[in-house]
Amino acid sequence: MARLPDGALMQRAAAGLAAACADLLGRVYGRRVVLLVGSGDNGGDTLYAGARLARRGAGVTAVLLAPEHTHPGGLAALRRAGGRVLRPGDHAGADPAAGTDAAGELIDRADLVVDGIVGIGGKGGLRPDAAPLAERAARSGAAVVAVDLPSGVEADSGEVRGAAVRADLTVTFGTHKPGLLIDPAREYAGTVRLVDIGLGAELPAEPELEALQHADVAALLPLPAAESDKYRRGVVGIAAGSARYPGAAVLAVSGALRGGAGAVRYVGPAGQAVVARFPETLVSDQGPHKAGRVQAWVVGPGAGDDAATVAEVLDTDVPVLIDADGLRLADRAAVRARSAPTLMTPHAGEAAALLGVAREEVEGARLSSVRELAARYRATVLLKGSTTLVADPDGGPVRVNPTGTPWLATAGSGDVLSGLAGSLLAAGLRARDAGSVAAYLHGLAGRFAADGAPLGAHDVAETIPEAWRDVRD
Repeated sequence: MARLPDGALMQRAAAGLAAACADLLGRVYGRRVVLLVGSGDNGGDTLYAGARLARRGAGVTAVLLAPEHTHPGGLAALRRAGGRVLRPGDHAGADPAAGTDAAGELIDRADLVVDGIVGIGGKGGLRPDAAPLAERAARSGAAVVAVDLPSGVEADSGEVRGAAVRADLTVTFGTHKPGLLIDPAREYAGTVRLVDIGLGAELPAEPELEALQHADVAALLPLPAAESDKYRRGVVGIAAGSARYPGAAVLAVSGALRGGAGAVRYVGPAGQAVVARFPETLVSDQGPHKAGRVQAWVVGPGAGDDAATVAEVLDTDVPVLIDADGLRLADRAAVRARSAPTLMTPHAGEAAALLGVAREEVEGARLSSVRELAARYRATVLLKGSTTLVADPDGGPVRVNPTGTPWLATAGSGDVLSGLAGSLLAAGLRARDAGSVAAYLHGLAGRFAADGAPLGAHDVAETIPEAWRDVRD
């Protein structure tokens, strides 16, 4: 801002916001637009964008939630363009005896409501004067556009600590904010559109958060070379399943067979079930130390109370993925003491148990929870859920997976993910990359397999090759 003419960044943001609103409306002339305007630059962006829409023939009304702190230049621009201004509680054209106000009635009749209440510096939920308007917008038939991020959500953490705006579209400026990628805040953002306002040179070299795209994942996929054989491609060991949960072993093996390793060794009591479904699996009943050489282990899915096998796997000097029952059975000091890479894959309930907090605390603060787990256990942690996060113990950017779907919330889906990630570990990927790539492919496979309908975990496993090809091609 110091190097640019006064207001240049705001005008860039307003131009991008107005263009996004026009695209959403389809036709601007004659449309009814309500601006919910707070204080500071966020309100200024909103007012200048409203002025642009008004000049194109929209009927624009700004509801000022902080009249004494409204951006003066933006307000003047809106008035010059023919826009109207109201304050909450004004009854012009409404019936005060019926408990109605002009702002509420305008929202009810609007085609578009623009949320410019609070910017990235906002903390906590909406104030009492703003919350009813956000609620009314959500109940109306209007499209809701949030400016930079939905008001009431935490920009840096994705937490929602009170009432917040639910947007159909969020137009964000300069760079994505963590809160637009991480639940629960992500759920409030709707579709996210990034407007480049020229901040590239000012952004830090290392971001707080990364969301891989197809090209990033394609560059990490393990591919066989001309001299490759099944052992050079890596062998993954699967120590999973029990008499009570043999299916967990089958599903973990199904994911592992499609993850890039050359061979899969299975150790455990579900060998017959595994071989019946996947005869290419190398099966042993002699325990992990006698199973033969592997480049990585997966331990825990459906393991029941087999703490001895978990301890034996943790005692190896190869990368280990710990999931499900393994997270409960693993000696925490042994996990922290490992010299080889460790990848832990808890869901929110398991993460809460590992941290000694309530599940709701993890679900409400996913970013801080995954960082705390990684630091406390000196392991890479993949926190499963509506937004899957991957964090390293030594810090650095947390990766958030953008491909998931709610249809993946089905029994056994996590077992497939564990096998897939373990296979990528055996193929030579670092723990952070193995977890990130596995989550990406798993989410994409879930989308392809579901196609809008319920699915089973075996459907996800069978669709991983389709997801792999989609990423590669």
